[in-house]
Amino acid sequence: MRVHQIMTRKVATVKADTPILEAANLMLYQHISGIPVVGDTGKLIGIVSEGDFIRRSEIGTQRKRGRWLKILLGPDLSASEFVHEQGRRVGEIMTPAVDLCTATEDMLLEDAVQLMERRSVKRLPVVRGDALVGIVTRSDFLRAVASLARDVPDPTADDDHIRERVIAAIEKSEWQPLRLSVIVRDGVAHLSGAITDERFRKAIIVAAENVSGVRLVHDHIYLFDAMSGLSFRSPEDEEWAKIG
Repeated sequence: MRVHQIMTRKVATVKADTPILEAANLMLYQHISGIPVVGDTGKLIGIVSEGDFIRRSEIGTQRKRGRWLKILLGPDLSASEFVHEQGRRVGEIMTPAVDLCTATEDMLLEDAVQLMERRSVKRLPVVRGDALVGIVTRSDFLRAVASLARDVPDPTADDDHIRERVIAAIEKSEWQPLRLSVIVRDGVAHLSGAITDERFRKAIIVAAENVSGVRLVHDHIYLFDAMSGLSFRSPEDEEWAKIG
């Protein structure tokens, strides 16, 4: 399998001048641990993740080094740490694109996994040239394993076409799930993502069922309660959990 078959296409993004408070709230709302940073043309320029919020002055976790250690490390490191701990914009705390690991749409999943393990990263922005077109995370691999273990045949070219049509059918609606992920094998579609209203679930499933070539739809969409921060598995996944 290749990256484009499991990646999340509609990715939440921020700009370099986005306030870090806005980025933090977006990550909490979408239940994600990292957000790509893009320029005005969609070019990937960096990524901000949970790790960038650990050493912050607001919560008193900035590094506290002794005077002699500061002298030994030099003023350049001290200045960089100050900006990261005190900065108010995403561009001041993000990991820049030059330091990022990225994937392409046609990269084999095996190669993507090896890259993530080698660089100890949890996510790979997917680029076409220098433009962001998606993201693949550890949770995407988890969903792929959980979903596809129930179906024996490998994805075919027809499955890829069906997948594209399912994504198009769902993404044009106002009730589309956050972080929509669609995997299709032998005409069986597995839908993943997050919804904030349980009424959206049936509409999403019906949209997929109406796509030509879809034989069956499996629902792995979880319900996210923004007030409590809790998430709940789909009824179908709850049943599978009981069986397992």
